[in-house]
Amino acid sequence: MRLRAVLFDMDGTLLDSAPDFIAICQAMRADRGLPAIADKLIRDQVSGGARAMVAANFAMDPDAESFEALRLEFLERYQAHCAVLTRPFDGMSELLDEIEQAKLIWGVATNKPLRYAEPIMQQLGLAQRSAVLVCPDHVSRSKPDPEMLLLACAQIGIQPGEALFVGDDERDIEAGRAAGCKTAAVTYGYIHPQDNPRNWGADVVVDHPLELRAVLERALCGC
Repeated sequence: MRLRAVLFDMDGTLLDSAPDFIAICQAMRADRGLPAIADKLIRDQVSGGARAMVAANFAMDPDAESFEALRLEFLERYQAHCAVLTRPFDGMSELLDEIEQAKLIWGVATNKPLRYAEPIMQQLGLAQRSAVLVCPDHVSRSKPDPEMLLLACAQIGIQPGEALFVGDDERDIEAGRAAGCKTAAVTYGYIHPQDNPRNWGADVVVDHPLELRAVLERALCGC
C-alpha cells in the first residue's frame, strides 16, 4: 500500500520540548532556594510526563504528601511557558518541507493534552500546516492503544496502512503496529537510559530526522 501520510509523536519526535521543561524545573528549585540539578536528569524523564519530571526534580516519591501540589504548580507554569524554548528538532523543518513537496499529508498524534499541544503548534507556525492533531482529549484510550492513530487516519481520510507513524517511545510503536501503520522509532528523542528503540519492533529505526528521507523515498516508490 502506497504511503500517503506521515504522523508524528510530538515531544521527543517532532519537537524538542525538553528545554521548556528543564527551565521550569530549575525555576521551581531556585524559588525554593535549591541548587540547580543536571539538565539530563529532567530530560531523561520527559517521556514519563509531569509526574516523572517532578519526582526527578525533587527526588521525591509521587506518593509523598506534598507531591501533588508540586505537580500542579509544574503544570500551571508549563501552561504559561509551553513554547518559549521548544523548537523542531534539527532537520525536522527540512523534512516537513520535503513531505509537503512530495504531496504527502502530515499530522500529530500525541499523549500531550490539547491545552498544551494546540498553542505550541500555533506558536511554532505548524498548526496551519498539520492536517490533524489528535490528543488524549479526543479519544477514550491514549497510546499505546491504537485508537489515537485510527482516529487520525480517519480524520485525514486514509487507511492506517497508508500512514507512517514516527515516535520516540515504545508505546508509540505499539500503537502504530496495533493500528496497522508502518512505524519508525527515533533514537534522538527522550529515550530512557534503560530503553533501546531497536528492541521495540519498529519497521525502521533512525538516528536523525533527515534519515527518514530514505524511508519515505522507499515507501513512495514501493521499494
